[in-house]
Amino acid sequence: MIGVPLRFKTAVALVLLGLLTLMAGIGQKTIWAPSETFTVPAPSDAAAAPLTVFDQELRTVHGGTVKINIKGEGKFLLAAGRPDDVSAWVGKTAHNSVTGISADKKSLQVEHSDGEAAAPSPAGSDLWVSTENASGELNYSWTPPAGGDWSLLLASDGTKPAPSSISMTFPNDTATPWAVPLMVIGGLLMLAGIALLVLKYGTRTGNNDGGNGSLFAKRARAKAKAKATSSARLSMIVAAATAALMAGTGAAAQATTSPAPTPSTGASSTASPSGSASAAPDAAAESPVLLDAQFRRILEQVSGATDAGDAAKDAGKLAPRVAGTELEIRTQNYKVRSQVGSYEARMPVRSTKLLTTVVTSKRDWPRSVLAVTQGDGNVVPQLLTLVQTSPRENYKLVGTTPLQPGATFPSIGRDGTETLAAKDKSGLLYSGEEAMAGLADRLAKADSAFKDKLVEGGSSPYIADTLSLQDDLVAKGPNYNFGFTHKVVPESTVVFRTSDGGALVLGRITFAIDSTPKAEGDKLTISDEASAALAGGKETTKGAVQTFAESMAVYIPPAGSKDPMKLVAGTRGLVGASFK
Repeated sequence: MIGVPLRFKTAVALVLLGLLTLMAGIGQKTIWAPSETFTVPAPSDAAAAPLTVFDQELRTVHGGTVKINIKGEGKFLLAAGRPDDVSAWVGKTAHNSVTGISADKKSLQVEHSDGEAAAPSPAGSDLWVSTENASGELNYSWTPPAGGDWSLLLASDGTKPAPSSISMTFPNDTATPWAVPLMVIGGLLMLAGIALLVLKYGTRTGNNDGGNGSLFAKRARAKAKAKATSSARLSMIVAAATAALMAGTGAAAQATTSPAPTPSTGASSTASPSGSASAAPDAAAESPVLLDAQFRRILEQVSGATDAGDAAKDAGKLAPRVAGTELEIRTQNYKVRSQVGSYEARMPVRSTKLLTTVVTSKRDWPRSVLAVTQGDGNVVPQLLTLVQTSPRENYKLVGTTPLQPGATFPSIGRDGTETLAAKDKSGLLYSGEEAMAGLADRLAKADSAFKDKLVEGGSSPYIADTLSLQDDLVAKGPNYNFGFTHKVVPESTVVFRTSDGGALVLGRITFAIDSTPKAEGDKLTISDEASAALAGGKETTKGAVQTFAESMAVYIPPAGSKDPMKLVAGTRGLVGASFK
């Protein structure tokens, strides 16, 4: 049995132990709490390079928002893009890659890759979703613009070394799994000590009636009973405190030993070294090559370039954003309009009233995308075809084709779609190559084998009008021999998969009108002023050739369909006229 002194000492010990335990738990949440973030600098002895790449793993290795501080001389930029896009743009240029954090969290891991000493300035590249421009210092919060992986590219102007004074601040692990268990255990121990102090030392019972037995015997029995009760209660308190201690220990142990979420494959210490920037991950394989914000920015620049060129009739102003067929057509259009005031200008290119976009998920180059717009000056919606030939080139407008009145543009997913090779017939009634060849044959001959296989709407029949034009020329020129050819330009063919499993094929067909006098010495007169302006005259005895670029779009049904192909969009522009 526990005596009064021992019980008092035990109670005081429990209170003191509980107080210390409680204070230890509180301390873990306050004065001993870990910092919410930790900052890691780049090593000062890293080799100089014109470009620095931040590996995508760094953004997610610790969860939360990563902050980057960069200091450098003069102006520099930090661009965000898909890892494969950043790697492709860097190419063979010497660069540094920030790949991870050292095991002791004292410095960033930076790997140097040798290569070409300079690169073009990355400023203004269409590959970047966003760009931060700075002078002297930049504080940047690295947040993803969309789902998937994102890398960063740091550069001055591509020739000077990129800033090397870099530090990154990461969210820290602020978990204190022992704090709450220690506070609970401390409180229970203190309660146990206080309860022990207030227990009654004994129970006095009985009265002065001697007829019911000896007073001393009753007191002895009561005292023994009180001591037994006190001892039992103390045992229960100690047992409860012990159980709480064991439960808290188990919970804390589980909290500290439970595996934390790990970063994606290849993390070294905290992030995986990527080695060379040319090693692009597979995560972006199915991502659309442009986000909506990128596409709109590109369209605004394309529209601005064409507006400037059209207003000045200067093809040089088109060069940054227009190429291929569209550049050829507008260049000749400007030449004709400088001599023939009544000649109609090319339909303007608008970025406003964007009706839909078609973006490929094919991530190698060249990349093709489409937009359908109908802004000021567009009587009908206009299909714009843009191509990026290589990572360091920007998208350029290569074709503008008004939709046929009454034609329905096929449904194509806005989140990226498959592009097919021109000869690929998988899942299709015809390949893109076959469709364009069929259209060319259809335009050249009224009795084409594709007459019932490729149809158009009746509101504005391009095919019928072309056949009528050819017939009219023959009827009005009985003294001339005419030849009409429509030849597909194979490298211009682009095929996009549609939502129903069919495809939309776009491409250029070169339409040539060859005219020659039947009798020797007869003169051929060119009545078309535009052609005469390009040919340098109106009459010839040897003949002439007029050349037009036809920009076309055809819908191909999926395999097994009984429906014919349909002309979706079509137009032509004069690109040449010459005497033989």
